[in-house]
Amino acid sequence: MVQQTLKTPEELLRFQLRTAMTMENDSLAALGELAKAARSAEIKKLFRHHADETKDQIANLREVFRLLELKEATAPSPSTKGISRQAGSLIERTAPKLHDQVVLSCALGNEHYEISAYQSLIIAVSGMQAPQAVALLQDNLDQETHTSEELYATLQRIA
Repeated sequence: MVQQTLKTPEELLRFQLRTAMTMENDSLAALGELAKAARSAEIKKLFRHHADETKDQIANLREVFRLLELKEATAPSPSTKGISRQAGSLIERTAPKLHDQVVLSCALGNEHYEISAYQSLIIAVSGMQAPQAVALLQDNLDQETHTSEELYATLQRIA
């Protein structure tokens, strides 16, 4: 399949939104796997909480599609697939006593990717006179930033 060349800012935005939807769906699946691999009840709880937030973020993205009058869809997200594969590989290669550090590190990498995706989307949507869409994307960014801070603090504490 030949990849379409994105020629306009609108085409790029549509693609980025579709990729963000895939990113969040991939993240939701990965959180379940990371929670299974975690040993600490505290970390399992942290992942369950973030899974609930991720479901809200997916709902926010659906609303952004609606507000921008775009058809809701997904697009490949090789980055999130790669982050998930990396996490699985590290979990398999480490002793169980290190699993909490591994799952936190992998989740932190994923959060950083999501943060950059939302920052780019906010910039693109800001010029479209769609303040509600920008607010929803900002809500997602704020949650991702908060989660990143929680993961970082937890990792610092247990490392």
